[in-house]
Amino acid sequence: MPERTESESRKLLRRLRDTLAAPGDGQARLDSITHHIADSMRTQVCSIYLFCDPDTLELCATEGLRRQAVHQTRLRLNEGLVGRVARTGRPINTANAPAEPGFRYMPETGEEVFPSFLGVPIQRVGEKLGVLVVQSREAREYSDDEIYGLEVVAMVLAEMAELGAFLGNGAQLSAHRLPLVFRGSTGQEGSAEGHVWLHEPRVVITNPVGDDPEKERARLTEAVAMLRQTVDDMVDSADLVSGDGEGVLEAYRMFARSRSWLRRMEEDIDLGLSAEAAVEKEQSHARAKLESTGDPYLRDRLHDLDDLSNRLLRILTGQGRNTGIPMPADPILVARNIGPAELLEYGRSLRGVVLEEGSVGSHAVIVARALAIPLVIHAARITSDALNGDPILVDGDTGLVHLRPEETVAAAFRDKIAMQTEAQKSYAGLRDLPAQALCGTTVKLMMNAGLMADLPSLEGSGAEGVGLFRTELQFLIRSRVPRRSELAALYLRVMDNARSKPVIFRTLDIGSDKVLPYMKRIDEPNPAMGWRAIRVGLEKRGVLQMQLQALIRAAEGRELHVMFPFVADCDEFYEARAMLMAQMEREAAMGHAPPTGVRVGAMLETPSLAFAPEAFFRACDFISIGGNDLKQFFFAADRENERVRKRYDTLSAPFLDLIEMIVNRCAATDVPLSFCGEDAGRPAEAATLAALGLRVLSMRPASIGPVKALLRRTDLAALKALIDTERAAGTVTLRPVVARFLGLT
Repeated sequence: MPERTESESRKLLRRLRDTLAAPGDGQARLDSITHHIADSMRTQVCSIYLFCDPDTLELCATEGLRRQAVHQTRLRLNEGLVGRVARTGRPINTANAPAEPGFRYMPETGEEVFPSFLGVPIQRVGEKLGVLVVQSREAREYSDDEIYGLEVVAMVLAEMAELGAFLGNGAQLSAHRLPLVFRGSTGQEGSAEGHVWLHEPRVVITNPVGDDPEKERARLTEAVAMLRQTVDDMVDSADLVSGDGEGVLEAYRMFARSRSWLRRMEEDIDLGLSAEAAVEKEQSHARAKLESTGDPYLRDRLHDLDDLSNRLLRILTGQGRNTGIPMPADPILVARNIGPAELLEYGRSLRGVVLEEGSVGSHAVIVARALAIPLVIHAARITSDALNGDPILVDGDTGLVHLRPEETVAAAFRDKIAMQTEAQKSYAGLRDLPAQALCGTTVKLMMNAGLMADLPSLEGSGAEGVGLFRTELQFLIRSRVPRRSELAALYLRVMDNARSKPVIFRTLDIGSDKVLPYMKRIDEPNPAMGWRAIRVGLEKRGVLQMQLQALIRAAEGRELHVMFPFVADCDEFYEARAMLMAQMEREAAMGHAPPTGVRVGAMLETPSLAFAPEAFFRACDFISIGGNDLKQFFFAADRENERVRKRYDTLSAPFLDLIEMIVNRCAATDVPLSFCGEDAGRPAEAATLAALGLRVLSMRPASIGPVKALLRRTDLAALKALIDTERAAGTVTLRPVVARFLGLT
């Protein structure tokens, strides 16, 4: 069989373009496309299989197989050669399909007389849409040129799908018009309805076929030159990066200057693609290869490839980041991931956020909590399925996202939001009342903060102070280390806005999942138990000293509360406290007004500190239990790991025994104790902690109302008696009995 020439490839692509422009529904276009491909490649069969759900492919059009099999034949991802192509994202080329591993015979298609098989994926930048297959009676393998040509055709099919060419009967590629549900994880509770605003909007290629290869080559050459200049400027201006970081940027620049990358795109243009379609074809091809590799370094390079390709596509198409598109009045931000500074730029204008990636302790989650924005993370593939302006519902309580929801779903969701709004109104009436239980016990409810934007909630929520001010956010949202004067001014504004209410400043808690943009990343096998928080501060003493100086200056004659994070050994606390006292003396010697008093505390986040000597407890002015980290270390369950973190319950008897032991040790040494973390803001957990003796709970502002409402109708003494009885009886998890007692079932 003769090899296909470049002119034949362009001829076929023009036919496909004409098919796109012709009137008719999606099925008619699919039928026409299979006919043109079979005719051009001189094969007896051409078939298009499309996804009808994430795990199932359906035969949607064919030339050469039995027509009655269309929309009847289906395969799972692990079935047949077609399923294998879809799963791996790689072509299969064989002269004897029935002899291939995993072959599945489908008698309804009549394909048994066509042993030769070539299947290539229909995909668009990581989004798998289906499989394009050609088959012949002649037992032979297809040539490299034929494989390459069919991949080019598949690329154009993917772009045609993006343009809506296959809407109508049998058009599984019309996913951008269908209702979809994404099951992610809760990043921040709350519910929101709005319209999609893509942080990185999809580049839509309206001209996948190029008529003039020379013109398309020239466009590509000019765009690549602009890209390389942009990358050079970015690398040269990154004067804060050194060591490994500098090496990463240099590797990024080398990739942008890759001759092989440019040559492959030029070859695609010669076969008939436009410049932008050629860029996207190579992006999809490389992504498929890199996603399947086990080499973490190569997988990391996928991010470089995506970023460079997207930059090049924006240059070619002129489609900048949301250029010229007005943000909807009710925006729900949708992104793969986002940094804290970028999220802060959007601010409170957002109704909600949905991320494909992220983690429960990531910077974006911290900022979303500070802004009280519902957030869902791990919503896989949503950036591929969402378009700007799509209606969307975000349920941060359950981790569900409804994209383009049906009206019945939207109506039920609005009822839920209305009920939540009504509940918040009832909580507002409790704002100025104490959180006093029926037994007479009063619990002080504090709020967590980290931004100036949090401070208005101090009065509105009824919080009695800031039990935790996260100082690392000011470091995370900048491209350089903040100056001492900048920090002092910020801390001063925080204390001014708090008026007479206390603010407990936690010193810099970085490392693990919180890596500063200008800080050299340390490759650790287990970052959560590695070089982080107080360990960083005691080794990088200059930064901690500067932060302590800023806090002292900001106090200006007021009482200062400083808390050191992640103390695992009492000597770490003694050393950090000594550093604070030394800075007090230094600031006094320089003529700065000292605080009226300094209260120094430790955050108890490791089980080891619960067993520290009595002298340690007596040395602390206060202790705050960091519930999130303490729980993950107690259960040896990484809180960033969705597979294990939800298996372990705060209301299990062993964990409650640990909490009560800490309460008793602090009571014996007369040390004020608080509990800070997500569990403090959950009503059932909050009531249980209060029953065990916690008298200060610190939580996000929105949780104060629900927690206070439950505490005011609960007899904590009776709840404590129930807990003691159940533990004595050997009950492992107390959640069911506590929920029944509190009327939460």
